[in-house]
Amino acid sequence: MKHKHTITMLGTGLIGLFYTMTLHGQRSRDHVTCVYSRDSERANAFAKKWDIDHAVTDMAEAINHLSSNVVVIGLPNHLHEKAIRLCADANKAVLCTKPLARTAAEAKRILDIVESSGIFAGYLEDLVYTPKTFHALQSVHQGSLGDILWVRSREAHSGPHSSWFWNKDLAGGGAIIDLGCHCIEIIRNFVGKDIRPVEVSCWVDTLVHPIDAEDNSIALIRFENGAVGQFEVSWTFRGGMDLRDEVGGTEGTIWLNHFLRTGYEMFTSGGGGYVSEKVEQESGWLFPVGDEVHELGYTNMFTDMFDAMDENRQPRETIYDGYVVNAVMDACYRSAASKQWEPVDLDLWRGRTNVKKIHGGQKMVNDLELVKRERLPDGQVKLILKNPVTGEVTQQYVQEAD
Repeated sequence: MKHKHTITMLGTGLIGLFYTMTLHGQRSRDHVTCVYSRDSERANAFAKKWDIDHAVTDMAEAINHLSSNVVVIGLPNHLHEKAIRLCADANKAVLCTKPLARTAAEAKRILDIVESSGIFAGYLEDLVYTPKTFHALQSVHQGSLGDILWVRSREAHSGPHSSWFWNKDLAGGGAIIDLGCHCIEIIRNFVGKDIRPVEVSCWVDTLVHPIDAEDNSIALIRFENGAVGQFEVSWTFRGGMDLRDEVGGTEGTIWLNHFLRTGYEMFTSGGGGYVSEKVEQESGWLFPVGDEVHELGYTNMFTDMFDAMDENRQPRETIYDGYVVNAVMDACYRSAASKQWEPVDLDLWRGRTNVKKIHGGQKMVNDLELVKRERLPDGQVKLILKNPVTGEVTQQYVQEAD
């Protein structure tokens, strides 16, 4: 049975705005009844705009407010642990924005808090809930791509909206913490969240901005079964927000473009205000997004979170998932410093163990292993074959019906 939920929203920045737009939109039976901001003017203005009854400037008061039964955290990273501890003390369900924490150690403490208290908790990783990702994951789980060998996830834009995210101490890092957390969890969903990430090779640099954290990074993540994840993140990309994923398997390939090519193109010489997140211009050729919060996954995400709460089950994205993501990001930073592959240190692993390496399925032709079959432009079929005894690789042409 689906219930109406009343929500305390912690934070009035962009993420708090998107969350509230979603909650008061598609899932209108759920309503934000209390909003928290350290700035009373921002809290009151936010409450007035979104028809929220209570606006407060004390975090503990907001979490304990009698008007709500769920707390949504849209705060800077360094405040997540404190907020979640207060939620546990108040015995309130909590949904926390990404990244879960600044480090794996901090994330593990958060995991321990929610599990020891028994409260419902979810990890708000919106980009694994996008409509295209949902459909792609369904295809992968049905076996359309065979064994997943490689996943590439890219997120790039001109940088965060809030000043705190440019502060390495408050955020815990730069583009990896901000964007890499999305990419890592997208990769894990396609590879299989029960397959352990074992090591990472990562490059970082600060190419443009006068900050201590990285504004660009590329990383490779090797999984126990041999699959590889690749992420590219940037705070220096110009032209909007580039969100793309590619998935390669033994039987197929998926390409996803979530934001820059939406099927909606518009030219304007006059400018008409806000277009979509991270778009830097209001004139020229523009690529608006029809339903931004839905395309970014927020609608599906909150539907899953509240349905899981109502059905007494775990959501698709758990606090444990957030902990694993933080452990991978820690390995990225160690690898960037050492310039070597670094292990992913997980004090707690809940997936499969002793997983065999991917083998696409051996096919034999006259006692030879089939390496590749292809049809040539003249219609002939060529086979590349390997002798399993000698290792010799040969080729032959065969007659096959068209």
